[in-house]
Amino acid sequence: MTFKQLGISPGYIKGLKELGIINPTEIQEKAIPILLEEETDFIGLAQTGTGKTAAYGLPILNTIDVEIPLVQALILSPTRELVQQIQKQLFRFTKYVDDRIFSEAIFGGEKIDKQIARLTRPTHIIVATPGRLIDLIERKSVDLRNIKTLVLDEADEMLSMGFKKELDRILQFTQGNRKTWLFSATFPEDIKQIVKNYMSEYQQIEIDKDSLVNANISHKYIFTSVKNKLDTLINLLESKGEERGIIFCRTKLGTQKLAKELQEEGFSVGALEGDMQQKERDKVMRAFKKENLQYLVSTDVSARGIDVRGLGFIVHHQLPEKLEYYTHRSGRTARAGEKGNSIALIIPTEMQQIYDLQNRLGILFEEV
Repeated sequence: MTFKQLGISPGYIKGLKELGIINPTEIQEKAIPILLEEETDFIGLAQTGTGKTAAYGLPILNTIDVEIPLVQALILSPTRELVQQIQKQLFRFTKYVDDRIFSEAIFGGEKIDKQIARLTRPTHIIVATPGRLIDLIERKSVDLRNIKTLVLDEADEMLSMGFKKELDRILQFTQGNRKTWLFSATFPEDIKQIVKNYMSEYQQIEIDKDSLVNANISHKYIFTSVKNKLDTLINLLESKGEERGIIFCRTKLGTQKLAKELQEEGFSVGALEGDMQQKERDKVMRAFKKENLQYLVSTDVSARGIDVRGLGFIVHHQLPEKLEYYTHRSGRTARAGEKGNSIALIIPTEMQQIYDLQNRLGILFEEV
């Protein structure tokens, strides 16, 4: 299939080509015709990095009436980085389209007064984190009465980050004639409850439904010990040459400690964890995206929404506490059809966890 065959107009296709998006991915091929042509609630289940933003973004842009200077679509996403990324993508999609469609990114970490001022301008689409949107709703600074489409992007990540209460409030606040489109990598019980409470008749598509994890990822583990784990990691990174990657730790303190140890060994590495000031976080992410840093050391929550092409691998310095965290960690590599590696550093007592991950996620680990 081509984007033209899916019903996408030439102006959007030209914008997509400039972004290097030539052929539709499977989620785009299956979702776009439904979302363009049918007035329906929708669930799209697909792994991170499979092109979900274009799958819902292009149909949303198609529904906007530029003659009406009101918010007509709301996209909720878990992190500041992902919100900014979605808003930029929507802007780039419309580069060669005559009608001016205005979108605003709303997120914590930026002065709320600035965002309120921007929302006084004509705005057709709001892309927001749930917490900051609630702040604006409570201040009566955002008008969502006319929205036709609500998108929950990375829904499982929003829930695992503790946004359930905020999502319930927003969904209640926007109830009416809107369509709800939910996109997620996994389908845990919390999401099933949202579907039951807030979505009526819906269509559902599932990409790679027999595999909860991107099929382009190779899964490996390395036996080590607590004492030798740093040396094992150093040897691994040295073997990777120029490849870039993310190293995951369970705790904020462990993240800072490991990043410092690797810096002292001469590696080009930055840390991402929850106690960092937003300014520091943005500085690290800019450096990583510009390839001024080769590696990131991060907690699970801090890495949510990071979309950096060309990451060769991720390392689990410790295995994650939750099953879905393994899926999200691994999904930082092998994006947009590329191949990648997910490598766990484990001590012998953790072998049972490897067996559990294999059985529950339908993947196969290789010892290296």
